[in-house]
Amino acid sequence: MISELAPVLEALLLAADKPLSVDRLSQVFDEHDGVDNKRIRSTLRQLQASYDGRGYQLIEVASGFRFQVQQDYALWVARLWQEKPQKYSRALLETLSIIAYQQPITRGEIEAIRGVGVSSPIIHTLLERNWVRGVGHKEVPGRPELFATTKEFLDHFNLKQLSDLPALADLEAWDEATMAPAKLKQPEQQEMEVAAMQVNGEQLH
Repeated sequence: MISELAPVLEALLLAADKPLSVDRLSQVFDEHDGVDNKRIRSTLRQLQASYDGRGYQLIEVASGFRFQVQQDYALWVARLWQEKPQKYSRALLETLSIIAYQQPITRGEIEAIRGVGVSSPIIHTLLERNWVRGVGHKEVPGRPELFATTKEFLDHFNLKQLSDLPALADLEAWDEATMAPAKLKQPEQQEMEVAAMQVNGEQLH
């Protein structure tokens, strides 16, 4: 019987190289440990609260729970690495934004919203990063492929589910008020919000 579950969960999450779900965490315990999903989730919630005011946090994304640096300190942490994070083109981020808000969607529909063509390298990059995937074909002449975002997209952009995406109306209000995103973690996520606002709001709704 494990009496102190919190440090065990901390150790598991720190050792993992990806988010761990409650179900995955439960698999490391046997029947003699006295640990079930309800106890795991309750302990994780307690751990989350205990990190308030610390330099790191325990968050839940689509694939499960993970530790990460608090956004307020990301500027200093980034200085540990000389190599700058990969930058993505505005066209790629606009395309990703449209897929995220309008999925499932075809390449032709993306091009109609953007008003310009979507190059094959953009689609290839999104597929290679596993941020989008093909989810079938639209039943129209030519049966074009439909694209949608993936669980990896949610994980990378710090989202638990698609409903956590900022509302487009909120993005527009934020743009006029501050011109600076505050909610999202990754630099390209901030840029994706800006790209979403660049596209006609009515077309994305």
